[in-house]
Amino acid sequence: MRTTVTLDPDVAARLRDVARERQVSFKEALNSAVRAGLAAGPAARPYRTPARSLGLRPGINLDKALEVSSDLEDRELIRKLELRK
Repeated sequence: MRTTVTLDPDVAARLRDVARERQVSFKEALNSAVRAGLAAGPAARPYRTPARSLGLRPGINLDKALEVSSDLEDRELIRKLELRK
């Protein structure tokens, strides 16, 4: 297939060097480089989330945050019901 590709000057120079070293045409050097890049797939870098202080007081365990939230909600409901008496 014939197509037009615009290469950065440094990439074109590197491809010319590779073609000369391997004694192949520029087209073959370009196709080999593209094939190698496609075969390698995307660079698999692990995603890292930076740790940040949440400013929590000692003794607060976020592992049971839903339980704590439910308990606070229950306490507020009880308080409101006691005010109606």
